Amino acid sequence: PQAPQQYKQLLMVSGIDKYFQIAPCFRDEDARADRSPGEFYQLDFEMSFATQEDVFRVGEEVLTAAFEKFSPEGSQVTAAPYPVYSYRQAMLEFGTDKPDLRNPLRIIDLTDFFQRCTFKPFHKKTVRAIKVHADMSKGFHEKLLHFATSIGMGGLGYLEIMEDMGYKGPIDKFIPEDMKGEIAEKAGLVPGDTIFFIADKEKRAADFAGQIRNELGERLELCEKNSYRFCFVNDFPMYEYNEQEKRMDFTHNPFSMPQGGLEALESKAPEEVLAYQYDIVCNGVELSSGAVRNHDLDIMVKAFAIAGYTEEDLKEKFGALYNAFQFGAPPHAGMAPGVDRMIMLLSGEENIREVIPFPMNGNAQDLMCGAPCEVTETQLRETHIKIRQ
Repeated sequence: PQAPQQYKQLLMVSGIDKYFQIAPCFRDEDARADRSPGEFYQLDFEMSFATQEDVFRVGEEVLTAAFEKFSPEGSQVTAAPYPVYSYRQAMLEFGTDKPDLRNPLRIIDLTDFFQRCTFKPFHKKTVRAIKVHADMSKGFHEKLLHFATSIGMGGLGYLEIMEDMGYKGPIDKFIPEDMKGEIAEKAGLVPGDTIFFIADKEKRAADFAGQIRNELGERLELCEKNSYRFCFVNDFPMYEYNEQEKRMDFTHNPFSMPQGGLEALESKAPEEVLAYQYDIVCNGVELSSGAVRNHDLDIMVKAFAIAGYTEEDLKEKFGALYNAFQFGAPPHAGMAPGVDRMIMLLSGEENIREVIPFPMNGNAQDLMCGAPCEVTETQLRETHIKIRQ
């Protein structure tokens, strides 16, 4: 396992109702700017008879105190309680489940509106829009269009709002006169605004809109400086369809409690089932994942069955947890903020390797020690490994 989750769940079952540890863990995922291969550390905790909100209160108390103490002088830190966004709301407003709240721009949905307009490229597509109040030159628009095409967009439509609330832009002629007031009301438009439009399949539209939002925030220097803006993202989907394997799969943590319990698993389509899962996000970086855990054996068996696992698979792969749940388990929940990521944010670094002594590279290689490297036949025998040609 990457983290001691199953172990701390067993502690809850055994009667230890609160657990805390600065836990060493092992990353078995691909490397990226906020994720270093190999060992990392978590501020890990778990509580029995705890709700999602109980975990939120503990997590935000610790993180706010830590960031207020160790952040650079003059920094602003979100005070508890943190804002909470559902996964669906975050994907709509920010185009990502890791929103950077230092950026004041928000994304709105105009899909229904444009289905009633005559602009055919937007028909039968999800349409997202971003309103900006700033002076933008022709050169700015050209650079933003170049960025849009570089990330895979076919173009970037926009409208400029004139002093008389008239519109200027390539899409204006496709909006009927009697609907122009409607878009102004929906988007909260005022003279001097520019509104950008992104249209594609829902998932791609959200992703593109999120990247355009970030680019606008950076290019126009709209993002708040010297601040640490926290939020929770919750209500993640329990399942997603795995296109490669042509089956349902767990979206995140398979040991989370589905909202609605066994009844939801039996009566809803898998894609409609939400989980009691949540993340803490700071400045666009996921600091922690957590969940209200599944503590009921029948629910666990059904949840895994939807993802293609038999009860025998559960016994074989997760035997300790399967056996423990037969004796009854208390409701329990927890989370584990990443210590390395906290230090990365506090030190103002954009790559986690900058705060790890002797980090591995993106290919999980230790360049100082030259590892991994070829091993001798003797070393293979010592570890009882045989290589087959």
